[in-house]
Amino acid sequence: MIKVLTSLFMLFPVTVLAQAGSSGVNLAGLSINFGQGVDFADTLQVVLLFTVLTLAPAIIILCTSFTRIIVVLSFMRQAVGTQNMPPNQLVIGFALFLSVFVMMPTGTKIYENSLKPYTEKRISTGEALSSLEYSLREFMSKHVRKNDIKLFYDATSTTLPQTISDVPIHFLIPAFIISELKTAFQIGFLLYIPFLILDMVIASVLMAMGMMMLPPILVSLPFKILLFVLVDGWQLVTGSILKSFN
Repeated sequence: MIKVLTSLFMLFPVTVLAQAGSSGVNLAGLSINFGQGVDFADTLQVVLLFTVLTLAPAIIILCTSFTRIIVVLSFMRQAVGTQNMPPNQLVIGFALFLSVFVMMPTGTKIYENSLKPYTEKRISTGEALSSLEYSLREFMSKHVRKNDIKLFYDATSTTLPQTISDVPIHFLIPAFIISELKTAFQIGFLLYIPFLILDMVIASVLMAMGMMMLPPILVSLPFKILLFVLVDGWQLVTGSILKSFN
């Protein structure tokens, strides 16, 4: 991207000098052509394309499986009690690659139906964006809850459509985000239970031994890490996340 922007920056004055002989406004030995031979519709398509590229990070985070995965992994780290271990960069990177794995069928559809025909100039920009929206909508429709969609229709006092394909995209995306957060918190609650039981057992043992001044978390942390390693926790958590999308 940096190379492309640098090339465009370097080619801009060359383009201006190349048009010096054309008719237009003469200023300081240059002839500048305003608006001749320019299709306004094409310009709007380019602006729309760059707008979508600007929103690409938000689309990747909120319209894919990334939200559920990163929240569950964060809950897992807090349940074990290891604070910043694994570090945030590792957790985010792991969540990103898991999202790529989960979204691979959707990504394949986007490439085959949107990107590839667009690069081959077989479809227009609007058709490519419509196909991309359809692929993402198909994924979100499988994991969104009807009650979450109904929430936004109740807020706007409009009638709920009969099929999910009739739900506008600006209704579907926030409903999908709420559904993903709810599912992630449900999984996080189940992950907390065994470690909470272990904390209670350790606290009870310390109280029985009269060690009330010793923090139970300090003693239970090695046992929680040992339990997590013995049951192969990362494999179980990853498997649970992947199965939740099936």
